Amino acid sequence: MTEQGVPYISRPRIMVLGVCPGRHGAPPFRIMEIDGQVVGEARTVTDVLETAAYHGIPIHDLDDPDVVRFVGGDKYTWTLH
Repeated sequence: MTEQGVPYISRPRIMVLGVCPGRHGAPPFRIMEIDGQVVGEARTVTDVLETAAYHGIPIHDLDDPDVVRFVGGDKYTWTLH
């Protein structure tokens, strides 16, 4: 039996968390998770695509929240505000 009226919220395989300040002059970065595990830091959207590909996950649409979710900003947010 399923619940009526309860929305289903998907969890994408890839999460790109909010911008963190870089240390000792390094540029800001965003932590990347795949399947709930931290896999590294991304400094650009290219880093997101390359890291996903390395882990065997093709991204065809960065705006698809079922594939990749950007937290604390969108795919264009790479600096602290």
